Amino acid sequence: MRTMKTVLVAIGFTLAGLAGTPGAAMADTLTVGAYPANPPWEMKKEDGSFEGFEVDLINEIGKRLGADVDLQDLGFQALFAATASQRIDMAISTISITNDRLKNQDFTQGYYDSDLALVTQVGSDVKSVDDLKGKTVGALSTSTGETWIKENQEKYGFGDYKGYDTFQNLLLDVQNGRVAGGVSDIGGFQYAMKQLPQLQIAQRIQTGDRFAIMMPKGSPLLEKVNDAISAIKQDGTMAKLHEKWLGVAPDKGTSTVDVLPIPKAE
Repeated sequence: MRTMKTVLVAIGFTLAGLAGTPGAAMADTLTVGAYPANPPWEMKKEDGSFEGFEVDLINEIGKRLGADVDLQDLGFQALFAATASQRIDMAISTISITNDRLKNQDFTQGYYDSDLALVTQVGSDVKSVDDLKGKTVGALSTSTGETWIKENQEKYGFGDYKGYDTFQNLLLDVQNGRVAGGVSDIGGFQYAMKQLPQLQIAQRIQTGDRFAIMMPKGSPLLEKVNDAISAIKQDGTMAKLHEKWLGVAPDKGTSTVDVLPIPKAE
């Protein structure tokens, strides 16, 4: 018969083994990739630190999980490779959940319902996407705006397509008439209108897209981070972030307010 001392020693080794398994304990630091030229979601201040809606969100998640947050400055396209290679724990920067992305990455529940929008110069003869036939249109490379343009190329007869590495360069080319219009998420355009009165939102494009945090496939942190997002919604913190950065309270029934399940690939 095993003595009590033997049993206790065995239990001690078992617990030690569990503590060393992936996902058994929360990481001390969450390494987060972000594309910082993406107001009002991610921006860099003069001192090099980050600010914005999703920056506040990820810092709140870190606080609730008892982890520090290490934000890394990455290009938008680089975020996907960084999570796929597990170089970072997660990525933010208005990343929409799509079925294709879910095949290679994991996502938390969505927290912002984002339609796309068409932005043009004030006074432009382009009033809607129907007016873009034969004209050059731009979007952020690898974004849902780019995907929408390519999927609707034949339907609307767009002319050339121009991809951009930065949101700022897209806006500048629309402002200077180098492209007839730009397609991106409406929240980013609404924020930009405050600084660029020469631009206007010509049309809202309904998509049903939702922004979420992207993580490596099979991440052991997914459920913990998702539970933190649920709590942030339930106590009203998410709604406060929406009002702080977008200037209005979120609508009832949106993903900023409602707790949702972790999305799965179809």
